[in-house]
Amino acid sequence: MSTGLIILLVVIVALVVVAALVTVLLGHRGGGSGLKRRFGPEYERTVAAHGGDTKAAEQELSERVERHGDLRERPLDRDEQERYAARWAGVQEHFVESPRQAVAEADRLLGEVAAVRGYPDGGRYDEQLAALSVHHAEHVDGYRRVHRMAHAQTGGADTEEMRSALVGAHALFDDLTRAGSGATPGRHRA
Repeated sequence: MSTGLIILLVVIVALVVVAALVTVLLGHRGGGSGLKRRFGPEYERTVAAHGGDTKAAEQELSERVERHGDLRERPLDRDEQERYAARWAGVQEHFVESPRQAVAEADRLLGEVAAVRGYPDGGRYDEQLAALSVHHAEHVDGYRRVHRMAHAQTGGADTEEMRSALVGAHALFDDLTRAGSGATPGRHRA
């Protein structure tokens, strides 16, 4: 075998190995496993909403990241944090006397805090929820549940369901009002 032929074979093998490595690395960086890690329970909920079609769910989640991944949360100053914390405490106190009204208040308060932090306005709930899911995926379902109960036409939820939704929504509220607030911009905090 000539030296030229040996060099050609080595170059071809090296190119194949590099191509395989690039394919493996790109497969691990993005796609399903990356989205699953980033969105956690929101990934599973989205897959279920698409009837188990992971490709459609991943497309939706990728579009959310593209639309809202660069959003920069505006930090709250100390006065704002205290004012919102006092309002949330009022919601919790009000829950004892009027659970349904407290859930509606929590829904409004979460929408307001999210808007102040720089998320789409609460009047565009679906868009606001999509943006929140990119940055606060672990806690966004509590807001979703509170919103659904606050806007239900009938009184279908019992007090325990409303309490559970409020507890879940409180985790998002804490994320949004925390000192130095929120997630690392453009990334989900685990």
